[in-house]
Amino acid sequence: MRDEMVYSLEKLSKAFQRLKESTEKAIDELEKDGVIQRFEFTFELFWKTIKIILENEGFRCVGPRSCIKEGARRGVLSEGETLLDMLEDRNKSSHIYDKATAGEIFERVKKTYVVLIEKNIFLFKQYIDRY
Repeated sequence: MRDEMVYSLEKLSKAFQRLKESTEKAIDELEKDGVIQRFEFTFELFWKTIKIILENEGFRCVGPRSCIKEGARRGVLSEGETLLDMLEDRNKSSHIYDKATAGEIFERVKKTYVVLIEKNIFLFKQYIDRY
């Protein structure tokens, strides 16, 4: 199980670095759309990493919302409520597109979610290092 957690965290960390770099460089609408797409991909890896960690604890989640709630409850995650906001933005970006919403999501990714994902990746590393 440890190998699966390590592999999942490595994939997440690589995706996160690309997301972080893109938020720092994005200027025009096309680049910002690319950031949102990277955010969607990174979020998928993020919640699936949580899922693997929770499975190691004996908990099976049925989707990202239950994984986030349980991960926050167990102290595996930081700022569970903001992570749920991040899930909502991922859902919006995946299913509804308009320029104003995309701009708002981009700003939250850049100012809030990148910091939060990085903070939680650090927590995941700490968790895995205990095994």
